[in-house]
This record gives sequence, structure tokens and C-alpha cells, in this order.
Amino acid sequence: MKLSKTLDRIFNIRSHGSTVQTELRAGLTTYLTMAYILFVNPSVLGHAIKIPGLDLQPELLTTTALATAFATMLMAFMGKYPLAIAPGMGLNAYFAFTVVAGQGVPWQTALGGVFISGLVFLAISIARIREVIFTAIPQELKYATAAGIGLFLAMIGFTNSGIVVGHPATLITIGKLSSPAVIVTMAGIMVTTVLMVRRVRGAILYGIAASTILAIATNAPVFNGQAFGGFPDGIIAAPVWPTHLFLALDLKGAMAMGLIHIVFTFTMIELFDTAGTLVGISEKAGLLDASGRLPRASQVFAADATANIAGALLGTSPMTTYIESAAGIEEGGKTGLTALTVAVLFLASIVLWPLAGVIPPQATAPAMIIVGCMMMGSLARVKWDNLLTGLPAFLTLALMPLTYSISNGIAAGILSWCGVHLLAGKAREVHWVMYVLAILLMLKVGM
Repeated sequence: MKLSKTLDRIFNIRSHGSTVQTELRAGLTTYLTMAYILFVNPSVLGHAIKIPGLDLQPELLTTTALATAFATMLMAFMGKYPLAIAPGMGLNAYFAFTVVAGQGVPWQTALGGVFISGLVFLAISIARIREVIFTAIPQELKYATAAGIGLFLAMIGFTNSGIVVGHPATLITIGKLSSPAVIVTMAGIMVTTVLMVRRVRGAILYGIAASTILAIATNAPVFNGQAFGGFPDGIIAAPVWPTHLFLALDLKGAMAMGLIHIVFTFTMIELFDTAGTLVGISEKAGLLDASGRLPRASQVFAADATANIAGALLGTSPMTTYIESAAGIEEGGKTGLTALTVAVLFLASIVLWPLAGVIPPQATAPAMIIVGCMMMGSLARVKWDNLLTGLPAFLTLALMPLTYSISNGIAAGILSWCGVHLLAGKAREVHWVMYVLAILLMLKVGM
């Protein structure tokens, strides 16, 4: 009881119309939908971060867990929003395959570039530049961003489940609907939907649990292509500390090599990826005020920027706010206690990481697909009959899932918004910050 009162005092839970139990459940839901990063991030970074004769995967997993826990804890106490921060998908691929593998930059030097971009990010956050950018984005683009993130989230769920697969001629196509992976996912969708229709609290979490139980009970080959093999070494495993990654960044090398374009690219992707996620999730969760502003935005941005600096020191690629936070918000999370719960669970993953592996992607896919569906509601507020707003909104909405990038979608929206207003003689109706962003985006493309 005393603990509940303390948590309520810190996070103002009751004033937000929530409860401690709801926040904890929302945090667990968010964790389950994004726990895959514990295994995916080390896999991606493992293509770039290498030391001859050493298997760095265990260290990379620990680094991922520590960075996510620290970053999300910052969000919990600084921003006090139910948002989780972790190494960004897409950003880790750019780090590994473009910067290190493609351009031949040593991974230590690339980490130095991430650190410098984090400092730049923190500077513009403290100066409230990011807050100004957030406010300058038109409402129609905010609505489209929320829906675009929903489609993006659903696309991840569809591909994780095997419902949508690649195709050499049509790029994507329908998967084999009779496969065990798809059946597990479809069962999860049905269970979760029925529970939500019946207004059962914890519906998303129960849906994830039901899908996981079905996958284990039927020996479905969804655990890295195999049936669940149990816990031969137990559910607790000693952490492998990132001794070869911590403070391995090479700042002198980053500055000596003149990686300005890489630092610029990291900063721009982080800016628009995070801005897009915050815009979309804040719109969906009702976190914005009547003027479309995000209260405590400067603290949120400072937490996000500090996370990038900490991530580079720990040895991982740039951090970003996760769209999977929407699952916890849909479960009722409204305060920083949701984020704190996520942080604690990732911290526990350092020793409980075998247990985290019991949740297959096909079990979290239903949550992503259903949350994606529910984020479509904001599209009703877009003025589709006016192409000045409709076209940029559509490009924002469509390009997020089609290019697998939030930043690409919001960049297309900004560029087209400025372009059509300028050519239609409506230039004065656009906030000057939007034109600055458009110029920066064009510079990024040119680099």
C-alpha cells in the first residue's frame, strides 16, 4: 500500500485516470512486444562488431538489455511517459551494413560517430529546437503519422507471422496460411479481438500468452525454425558483461576521418524517426494538449538524446523511441510507471534472457496487427478532399510501411507539404520551421 502511494506520488497515476496494476500490466505488454530486440539487435550488429576469435553475441545481448533499461528508465523519470527506448531497427542496419560493412569504417569509429550525433541531439534538445520542430508539424501530418505507424506496426506483425512474405515479382505476397506460424498468429488475433470486444482487461497480454501456449503445445516450429526445446540450462543464466564493447568507441578516429556526413545522417534519422514515433503515439494516446503540443516535450527529447550517448558508451547503435510502446498504451499505460516496468524487465533479462526467448514473434504479431488497426482512427480527421493536406498525409501514411521506415514517411510528408503549398501560392500558411526541415532533408539526400 505504501509502495502504491509512493508510485502514485512520483508518476501522478490517479490524476491520469490509471492504476498501479494497469501501469504494470501495460509495461509487461510493451516488454513482450519488443523483447525481440534482445536477439535481433545482437544479430544485426554482429555483422559489423567483430573481434577475431571471440563470440560477441552474448555481450551484445547484455549491452542491448542494459542500454534499453537505462534509456527507458530515463524516459520514466524525466519524460514520465509510457514510452520505451531501445536500439533502433533500421538504425542498427545502417550502422552495420552501410557505415561499417559498406563504407569500411571501423566499428569503434562508427560508435564514436553515434556518440557525437548523440551530443548534437542533446544540444538541440536542451535548446528546445526539437520541441519547436514537434510543434511545427501540421496536425494533418500528425494524424497521418499515427496511422502510418499503425500500418508499419501491422506490417511488422504480418511479416513476423508469415502472413505476408517476399516475392521476386510482386515484392510481397500472401504467405502459406496453413503453416503453423500463421495459425498461431491467427489464433492470437481471434483470442485478443474477442477479449477486447468483451472489454477484458489485459486482453493483449492474454492474447500473447495464448499464442505462446498454443505454439508450445502444438510443437509449432516458430522458435528460430524449431519447436520449443524447453530450458535445458534453466531459465536463469549468468550475464556476459560487455567488457569488449564498453567504452570501445573511437572519438579521435571519428573526428579524424571527417565523418560529418555519417554524424549528420545519424542525427537526421534519429530526429525524424523519434519525432514521427512521438507524434503518432502521442496522438493515439491523447497525450497532446489542445494546441497539439506535447507537455514536458523538452524532458522527453533530452531523455531520448541522453540515451544515444549512453548507448554509444555501452557499445550499441543509435537508440530511438519504440512504436511497440503503442501496445502498452492500448493496454491502458499512461504514465512513466509503464516505462519503468519495461526498464526493470529488460534489466532482469540480463539473467532471465532464456525465459525471454519463450515468446515467439508469432505470439507478439497479433498485438502489433490489432494495435495497428486501432491506430487508423486518426485518418478520419484528415481533410482528404483538399490535396494540399491530403497528398502529404497520404505519402506519410503510405511510405512508412512500404519503405519500412518511420523517418522516410515523415520526411516525404514534410517535403511534399512544403512543395505543394509553395507551388500553390500558399507558402505563408506553412511554418518557417517546416521549410528549414525540408532543406535539411534535401541536404541529407544529396549526401
